[in-house]
Amino acid sequence: MGKNMAKILVVDDELDILEIIRHALNKEGFEVHVAANGIQAIEQTKKNKPDLILMDVMMPLMDGMEACRQLKEDSDTKHIPVVFLTARSEEFAELAGFEAGAEDYISKPIRPRVLLSRLKVILRRHNTIQAPVHENLSFGELKIDRERFVVEYKGKSLQFPRKEFELLSFLAGRPGRVFSRDEILENVWGNEVLVVDRTIDVHVRKIREKLDDKYIYTVKGVGYKFEDA
Repeated sequence: MGKNMAKILVVDDELDILEIIRHALNKEGFEVHVAANGIQAIEQTKKNKPDLILMDVMMPLMDGMEACRQLKEDSDTKHIPVVFLTARSEEFAELAGFEAGAEDYISKPIRPRVLLSRLKVILRRHNTIQAPVHENLSFGELKIDRERFVVEYKGKSLQFPRKEFELLSFLAGRPGRVFSRDEILENVWGNEVLVVDRTIDVHVRKIREKLDDKYIYTVKGVGYKFEDA
């Protein structure tokens, strides 16, 4: 698997379009799933829980608008960003897409560089806001209070420097999701200077020492992930 690790569901009834997009996304390291219509899109979304859905509007059996509406009405899938892909460029079509719950609109013909750039921006934005700041996280003996910046482990409150807390909170907000070092640097440290990959490793080591080497795991050659111990 490549460096990005995010899962993207591509929905289009034109096989050549699917292959062009699949190739471009795979080359960038994304995990790609495909569907040929809105019905399949809903099934694949519930099965694979993609991080983003890139979906054509005009399709047989169920079009993209209706599929998007149904996904946004489901509490299990409403948080997944949907980007419409269509040859239609009329303003009313774009407005209808946004009203259905779409995050963005990309017109055909596909320009891979533009497509990848837009998708990465959307994924970064959703990675940052996916878990609300004031949400408390609980994993057995580990509890993370994001509002009070408190970590409780085995019934005791632990002292975590701010960046260690933010790193743990960020990873714990998406259990099982593998984040590259670049993604961690961007989401935890932002535009701060003099921050390198080694900085992440040091913070991870300190967190592990406090949590008995549990919860944060290394995925060799990729980055780190949080798993409930």
